[in-house]
Amino acid sequence: MATEQLGEIVIAPRVLEKIIAIATAKVDGVHSLANKSVSDSLAKRSLSRGVYLHSDNDSDLLVDIYLYLEYGVAVPSVAVAIQKAVKSAVNDMADVLLSAVNVHVVGIVPEKTPKPDLKDLFDEDFLNE
Repeated sequence: MATEQLGEIVIAPRVLEKIIAIATAKVDGVHSLANKSVSDSLAKRSLSRGVYLHSDNDSDLLVDIYLYLEYGVAVPSVAVAIQKAVKSAVNDMADVLLSAVNVHVVGIVPEKTPKPDLKDLFDEDFLNE
């Protein structure tokens, strides 16, 4: 069966960053996402905090994820689970292949620290931009 081309589909990088952030936050052992630098914390665009999407010279899409893990988890196991979840979510929802998912563990959070709500990822109004 032939597929008819009806037009062009463009997916904004912010959409991919949001998909990546949600997929990461849902992995067991992840406490929260973290900004790479203080200037990122002060920037207006905190929506994709901890998720940095970029392409290399071969126009392959790569993502760097900065995060905090919960105390007591096996770091390599959680990192691999994040890589699989992110690649799967982006491929399933946007039909985009990521060539690399780099996980940067910024720190470990003590046991009794409350985990941020997933709704905090949606604290920015898309319609006013």
